[in-house]
Amino acid sequence: MGLGGCIILIGAGAILTFATDWHMKGVNLDLVGIIFMVVGLIGVVTFNSIARRRRVVVPPSTPVIEEERHHRGGYGV
Repeated sequence: MGLGGCIILIGAGAILTFATDWHMKGVNLDLVGIIFMVVGLIGVVTFNSIARRRRVVVPPSTPVIEEERHHRGGYGV
């Protein structure tokens, strides 16, 4: 699950917890929403830690020193 999926879980959990007043027999939608938000937060933290490990620091490249060529005279010599 990527970062987008985690954000969708957090949003869906917040909607179920704070924006609905549905009552289903045998299902507590507030608890389901909180579970979605917690799982989404765990996913975001996991995604960030994995992404931080994958970052590669490229060492600065060695400078290229071009030799100057001195030409004697005209073309084709």
